[in-house]
Amino acid sequence: MKSLMHEMGNRALELGIPLGVQLDLTYRCNERCVHCYLDHEDHGEMTTAEIVGLLRQLADAGVFFLTLSGGEIFMRPDFFEILEEARRLTFSVKLKTNAVMVRPARARRIAQLGVESVQISVYSHKEETHDAITKLPGSLRRTLEGARMLRDEGVKVSFANVLMKHNSGDYPEVKALAESLGIEYKCDATITPMMDGDRAVLALNVDGDTLARIYRDDAMVGNAGEYCAPPSGPMDEQDALHSLPCSAGHSAAYISPYGEVYPCVQFPMPCGNVREQRFVDIWRHSPQLADVRSIRVADVQGCSSCVHGGSCSRCPGLAYTEGNMRGPSTQDCERSYARTGVPSKNLLERRAPPVTGGRQVFWMVATQQPVK
Repeated sequence: MKSLMHEMGNRALELGIPLGVQLDLTYRCNERCVHCYLDHEDHGEMTTAEIVGLLRQLADAGVFFLTLSGGEIFMRPDFFEILEEARRLTFSVKLKTNAVMVRPARARRIAQLGVESVQISVYSHKEETHDAITKLPGSLRRTLEGARMLRDEGVKVSFANVLMKHNSGDYPEVKALAESLGIEYKCDATITPMMDGDRAVLALNVDGDTLARIYRDDAMVGNAGEYCAPPSGPMDEQDALHSLPCSAGHSAAYISPYGEVYPCVQFPMPCGNVREQRFVDIWRHSPQLADVRSIRVADVQGCSSCVHGGSCSRCPGLAYTEGNMRGPSTQDCERSYARTGVPSKNLLERRAPPVTGGRQVFWMVATQQPVK
């Protein structure tokens, strides 16, 4: 299966086809998670007719994998009308939800429509911790009830466990909970900036020592999105230098509830709006997407000669939110450091104290020893 998926991805790149798209149906949500990067007000979501029309455009453009997400997808009364059209167009559909609003009839309908999988956000095995993060009393209980309903209908379910200061020690128990329910488990130790650029939420990221412990634990199962394609291990130097940073804008895209097209949900660079242009025209002719597609690892400032160049899952979207999509992403540098114990040049420079007495001193993050 992995070989087939790899072949599909390569073929999509060759033909310029958007193999996978994430479409957020709404930013409205019944939870108010402390780390969420979205504005939950409705500023004019696409109508049912607009979304149905968009789905047909996506099918015509060659999209195969479709992720329907939010916000909370069940906040839209027309959700099943949208899902039914997506399956009629034969998309392979994945859903993202907190499952609080899942009931037996909904779980049964999702199974009947042949949804590929459902990803559910679970932050802790402890009610007080999970509910404090979601700010919705009783949310863990209701989320687990919804997960069981979907599982019992034969739907493939996975738990997505975002780690932050509130819950960084709970992931082994969340993984064990998932296993006890026969549910897949993924965890991600990266908090991302708000879509509007506000970076205050990054204060929730775990500290360096905790990050290192997580990344060296077998329970940590990766932080890549569905269509993100970081290297799976060390690459030949020349292959790494000429590789693409990821699939964002190359074979994948993200569309907001307002019709805005971006390279990826973590790459908030506006590339067009499907309320003004057909999706395929944006995909083929957007100057912003052309700029994204021109990036190669060899061209990325500070990354082409980095010791982690062959294994880093550098995210151009995170780099973009730091001010330069052709520069390094500090969050990725921190992840690489956590995995290997070797700081990148970018990380050393950012962590360096001011020049004192005419001498520049670089301090290593963990050992606090000067680099000579």
